[in-house]
Amino acid sequence: MSDQHIDPAGNTQAFRAFAQAREEEAAAAAKPKKSPLLPIIAVVLGIAIIGVVAFLLLR
Repeated sequence: MSDQHIDPAGNTQAFRAFAQAREEEAAAAAKPKKSPLLPIIAVVLGIAIIGVVAFLLLR
């Protein structure tokens, strides 16, 4: 009696899909993460400009 379970390791198409997925994960992990430094600087400068304008108007 034959086993009904088919081993995906014996299937070339399944192996290629597995290998391609691993390559895509490795490529995604190799991308440098974007630094939140630019938005933080923009917010700090915006607050500073608003503070200076408020100081000059209330003076």
